[in-house]
Amino acid sequence: MAIKVGDIGLRTASAVVLAPAAVLATWAGGVWFLALMVLACVLLAAEWAMMSAPAAWRAVAAAVALGLIAGVVSAHFGVMSVAFVMLVFGAAAAGLYARSRGQEAVNAAYGVLYLGWPAVLLIWLRDVDNPIGLHWTVLVFAVAWASDIMAYLVGSLLGGPKLWPRFSPNKTWSGFVGGLLAGTLAGAGMAAWLEMGRLNVFWGAALGLAAALATMGGDLWESALKRRFGVKDAGSLIPGHGGLLDRVDGMMFAVVVVSAGRLIVLMLERGA
Repeated sequence: MAIKVGDIGLRTASAVVLAPAAVLATWAGGVWFLALMVLACVLLAAEWAMMSAPAAWRAVAAAVALGLIAGVVSAHFGVMSVAFVMLVFGAAAAGLYARSRGQEAVNAAYGVLYLGWPAVLLIWLRDVDNPIGLHWTVLVFAVAWASDIMAYLVGSLLGGPKLWPRFSPNKTWSGFVGGLLAGTLAGAGMAAWLEMGRLNVFWGAALGLAAALATMGGDLWESALKRRFGVKDAGSLIPGHGGLLDRVDGMMFAVVVVSAGRLIVLMLERGA
């Protein structure tokens, strides 16, 4: 699979426009990061509804978005137990509402949990009251972006056997290995460059490898979901990338792994 120069240019232009806004909101934290997450939740809910319930996507999108926003706002105010409860209730409410509109209840309910779990964890990881939280969030971005970019570049340049042709015919084993190596190096680099508590370079590399593996898994999982719903892309919001979900599918899985890593570090620090 050769690299398409036009595709690279379109992807780069999209990243140049969108990445700075996301980075600035993440750096600012507080209400700015909350606003970024709320906007992302609304857009992701719309894309999920258009994929899973096209006949009544606006209504289902509103129901899914309300569940996501309730969880994210609760997490922003530091009430994580309430955030997870809100996701569960939001999933149930979205499912019931979708059913009342003649749509599959399980798709709407799963959408709230699938999109909401990483969104809530990302709010927790950023932790506006703790400067180190910014560093951990940067680690998520660095690993996910490095893995995604290098998987595409290495797979395009080297080609070779397909990773999972049934669901994602363009992904190769060479790209998979390239993505894992890039994520490992990104994790080690962030641990060496930023203050990460007790996370040293070795464990940063290990966490980067695990998060890169999660990134690849998240990308494949979304490919399987799109095949299930019979769509090529989750949306058309981002030129060269498809929808927002196409852009953050791997990061959604990576943030779960990195959050687990941070929780372990916090437990070690409190036990020291």
